[in-house]
Amino acid sequence: MRTFYYVHTGHRIGLDRFRRACAIINSLGDVDITLLCSDFRIAQIANKFGIKNAVGLDVVRNIPQISHFGDQIIFDSEEANPIMLDDMRNYFSTFIRVSDSIDDKKDDKELLISPYLSGDGICNSYAVDDKFFKKEDKTIKLSFFFGDDDYSKDLEKNLDFLDGLNPDLQLGFYYFLDYEDSLKEKFENYHEAEDYEEMIKKTDVLITASPQAVLESLASGGKPIYFQREDYTRDFNQLFKSLNIPIIYNYDNKEIIRIINTINDNNYSIIVKNGNIINSFIKTNLIF
Repeated sequence: MRTFYYVHTGHRIGLDRFRRACAIINSLGDVDITLLCSDFRIAQIANKFGIKNAVGLDVVRNIPQISHFGDQIIFDSEEANPIMLDDMRNYFSTFIRVSDSIDDKKDDKELLISPYLSGDGICNSYAVDDKFFKKEDKTIKLSFFFGDDDYSKDLEKNLDFLDGLNPDLQLGFYYFLDYEDSLKEKFENYHEAEDYEEMIKKTDVLITASPQAVLESLASGGKPIYFQREDYTRDFNQLFKSLNIPIIYNYDNKEIIRIINTINDNNYSIIVKNGNIINSFIKTNLIF
């Protein structure tokens, strides 16, 4: 019996689920688990994120080409329709699904990891890698991270959103080379994709459309502001509101300036270190 972790990644969806998967897998320690990514590029360098075994898949339907009936899987994706999900619950001996929706419901044939739900067979938690809880000096006053994906170059079209702020720019993993060069010319300071972790730890105020970056920034002692992209899910908004994280919509320059000017008055919640909770839940339900 083998254990897999499937995560939806790619140049049109970014790396949030991948970063969450790395946090969960790394919390499990030295276990035999294979990460399946819906993108070959990130699978090829997953070892740089602490992942020993990673395989790229072109579509989610190809999971049975890698796995066998009776294997185990942790599934983090919104790609599957109800019929496909039910097929996978019957195909795998244990099926753990990662959910972000406050309106979700647990099926009898699955286990669930969710920041909103609780009950039998549910781990009420969210994943942040333990390394982000090690506080570092905040040598970067303000950073902006649009996300790892920007296929339509929406950031470049809406740069006036950042007028008067002069933040450092964190480049994304899936940006095109010519696009990166164009953006670099518009920012005084920028950070390459491989410098993402260092940027998170050293930034005081982070404006970002990445839900995972918000949680990592808060864990590292930063002051995150969540920018809601039109093409991103709103599933995290209730969680962020519960953590007193400011949320901004519609590229509102006046509102982002107001939030930053009053950021020290915002009473951020202290984020919970959930690594051991998720670790215990998975190891209790899976066989390694």
